[in-house]
Amino acid sequence: MKKLSVMALALTFAAFTAFAGTASAKTLKVAMVTDVGGVNDQSFNQSAWEGLKRAEKELGIKTAYKESKQDADYAPNLETLTDAENDLIWGIGFLMADAIRSTALINPDQYYAIVDFFYGPDTPANVSCAIFQEEQPSFLVGYIAGKMTKTNKIGFVGGIKFPLIEKFEYGYMAGAKLANPNVEVLRQYAESFTDAAKGKAITTNMYGQGADIVFHASGAVGDGVIEAAKEDGKWAIGVDKDQNSLAPDNVLTSAMKRVDNAIFDMVKQLQEGHFKGGEAVVYNLSNNGVGIAPTSSKHVPAAILAEVDDLIAKIKAGELVVPSTAAEYEAFIK
Repeated sequence: MKKLSVMALALTFAAFTAFAGTASAKTLKVAMVTDVGGVNDQSFNQSAWEGLKRAEKELGIKTAYKESKQDADYAPNLETLTDAENDLIWGIGFLMADAIRSTALINPDQYYAIVDFFYGPDTPANVSCAIFQEEQPSFLVGYIAGKMTKTNKIGFVGGIKFPLIEKFEYGYMAGAKLANPNVEVLRQYAESFTDAAKGKAITTNMYGQGADIVFHASGAVGDGVIEAAKEDGKWAIGVDKDQNSLAPDNVLTSAMKRVDNAIFDMVKQLQEGHFKGGEAVVYNLSNNGVGIAPTSSKHVPAAILAEVDDLIAKIKAGELVVPSTAAEYEAFIK
């Protein structure tokens, strides 16, 4: 019996090693669960799906997704994809943190990954976390806004007030203040990531108060922000994806979070047998995880974009550290 047990263990270890080291020998199945924004949200859910489709094309994997219409859909969607025997299942967005963790603990042999959340030392060994330094691209678009405002008054519309969204807020404010110490930043949270009508109302009010540029970090709420910019003939700044196509004459630039690049990168790592379970992978300017929209040159003068390039170089070199919290922002502007 002892001999058989050792042999069984050896075979099990060999099978695990074969999978971990030669994952590329099989066709990987990778799926994702969207948050309530859906797969066509013109934001990070769509960007995530584009990353998976790129992996399908370039790496030969099979892909699938489940859309969540409400928070209560997260766990059932994850369980459905787990039952479908996917090799890796993504949860798109920090709102899925509890559902990912609880599902991962129940299914320790299944790989999961989450965008925008890190559990720290409590991260399950079968979960990998993709996190971003959102304050960096927000700082860059804030700098552009500070340079281009004609009224010395700009705005920020957030979705729900979480530390993640505050990274966009304080990065944006710091960039604007660096560019223009006299600028005033109007700020308001919609307490939603889906209420476009509220986003439009908040933005219209900001324009009424004299703001001429409004940046949003609010998911589908931002559809209303951009609609208000079109109606009022003002500037909006997009987020996550290049949102200029939503209003070519009114979206000045966008703070891009390259969820697509992160998804592709981590799927490629899995295929090569290097799944980073139990830890976070950080994406920023240095590894093309964030940036500003390529369409920025349509409306932003070349001289300002050259200054932005200088800022990017300083951030990459560690000479400029962008604030991501209220305390860091206060220290930065002093």
